[in-house]
Amino acid sequence: MDDVQAMHIANGIIDGPVSAIFMVIAVAGLAVCVRRAKMDLDDRLAPMAGLVAAFIFAVQMLNFGVLPGVSGHLLGGTLAVILVGPWVGALCVATVLIVQCLVFGDGGLTALGLNITNMALIGAAAAYVLVALLLRVLPRTIAGLGATALIASVVGVVLASMGFVAQYALGGTTELSLGGIAATLAGVHTLIGIGEGLIAATTVVTVAKVRPDLVYALRAFRKPQYAKAGAAA
Repeated sequence: MDDVQAMHIANGIIDGPVSAIFMVIAVAGLAVCVRRAKMDLDDRLAPMAGLVAAFIFAVQMLNFGVLPGVSGHLLGGTLAVILVGPWVGALCVATVLIVQCLVFGDGGLTALGLNITNMALIGAAAAYVLVALLLRVLPRTIAGLGATALIASVVGVVLASMGFVAQYALGGTTELSLGGIAATLAGVHTLIGIGEGLIAATTVVTVAKVRPDLVYALRAFRKPQYAKAGAAA
């Protein structure tokens, strides 16, 4: 029962070969993020990245047992993508996962690649696609930004949890039903995503009202209306 309290995926839930494959995927994905992040980092983004990583570390400590050896918790990927972009955001989440694993024993060492792939890479990629789409179709207002954060958080968290379902289908070591796992994770992470979305929406709206220039998504998609709304607020 102790494994239920361990954060992320524990050792042995996914077999060795599949875990090794996803470690390679995680390393390759993070290498791309590092290269692309160098083009984004500046005096404005670097301090924000540190704050985002610290915030993600704090919210991920809220942990809920889902399956034996697997837990659900807030991810923070959408918040990171909106504030510091997909490349730096993915690195923030990955850094938190590595520290949690190596220092606090949260998540198995052999499962580190699995966790990074799901929460840092899939989570950030899904969030970025959704944010890019929603910021183009929702009203160009502070409320539209908040709705973007909420919707992207819910969908991004659920998609990240489905990464584990795919990994389990490839190399799961327990007798649990794949359909049951998918249904359980989808249900639990929908609720987690709603909670995370409310936190993300509140945070990004607050920052956008005070300093819209610090919100990466607003700069990247060139929506000056947010700046005017922030000034008016």
